[in-house]
Amino acid sequence: MTNRVLILGGRGRIGSSVATDLIHHTDAHITITGRSEDTTWKDSFPGDRTDFLQLDLSDDARLKQAIAQSDLVIHCAGPFHYRDGSVLDLCIGQGVNYLDVSDNAGFTQRALSRSDMAAAADVTAIVNSGIFPGISNSMVRHGVEQLDEPEQIHLSYVVSGSGGAGITVMRTTFLGLLKPFDAWLNGAWAKVKPYSDRQPIQLPAPYGKVHVYWFEMPETFTLAESFPVKTVVTKFGSVPDFYNHLTWIAAHIFPKSWIRSKQGTEFLAQVSFRMTSVTDRLSGIGVGIRSEVTGKKDGQPAAYVSTLVHSNTAIAAGNGTGSIAQLLLTGKLHKPGVWAVEQALTTELFEQTMQSRNIQIHHSWAKA
Repeated sequence: MTNRVLILGGRGRIGSSVATDLIHHTDAHITITGRSEDTTWKDSFPGDRTDFLQLDLSDDARLKQAIAQSDLVIHCAGPFHYRDGSVLDLCIGQGVNYLDVSDNAGFTQRALSRSDMAAAADVTAIVNSGIFPGISNSMVRHGVEQLDEPEQIHLSYVVSGSGGAGITVMRTTFLGLLKPFDAWLNGAWAKVKPYSDRQPIQLPAPYGKVHVYWFEMPETFTLAESFPVKTVVTKFGSVPDFYNHLTWIAAHIFPKSWIRSKQGTEFLAQVSFRMTSVTDRLSGIGVGIRSEVTGKKDGQPAAYVSTLVHSNTAIAAGNGTGSIAQLLLTGKLHKPGVWAVEQALTTELFEQTMQSRNIQIHHSWAKA
């Protein structure tokens, strides 16, 4: 029988990229949802493999019915700052596997707290899939596995312009600037200010030297829980660099109460989206990731570096989520419970799916 996949928020840039990946790499029938009636999806997807369902996530009855008719639910309806665990709860209640593209630490912690319930229902639920978090988590896992004693993880992301990911990602970025967050530093949790401690890193072409800042991501705590390391650093930056300076101003000068309001967040997101729609023509919409894991190998200090560059952030995110969905649908990935990507996906399976999507990740040893 044909697997049926329900993509919540499937009309957005990330959701549609996930749908495209599934069409290319699976035989699943895909239902795309949105809050309003839409026919434009027909221009992008084959009608015999996809259909559209008008659905508001607040309509519990219709949502429950849609989930019951599915073999896998992929939650792409962000920003996840505003989401609770109700979709996951319904999936657990219906015995349906779950996957999401969440990027909010609070949402992730609430989802992971449901792991025992998911395991009891034989439901495999994986959170934080996509490009970052997602592919980045598996890059770190690969690095950790190269060392005998991993001690520190430094994970950096850089996005060109809008990243092709749509306005929801803009909203998420500004919501992430609201308050200091906990980071795992030297074996203890410490408060860190968002968009602080500007740092240069080196990425492959076309990026070269770029700058990144502290930014709260779910990996901040999932990597600390997944691996025996003393420090986890997660940093983010933009290209062109003047966007970094504008974001720094928003983080350190703008009143937090204004950003916290939906009107303030929406204003900043809309202005940023319009600006990047112009600069995207020059900067592109790609993404760069650098993972460095330091520790000991054969008793000596060592550092293992992995880098990835992709020309389209949204497509890369679709590949990351679609690859895990493919593994769930084929039964190659079955791990009842709720997991972050690095906890559920083996390096072997990760490398297989990346190769099938022509995503190249470069690895090297560096001076510790």
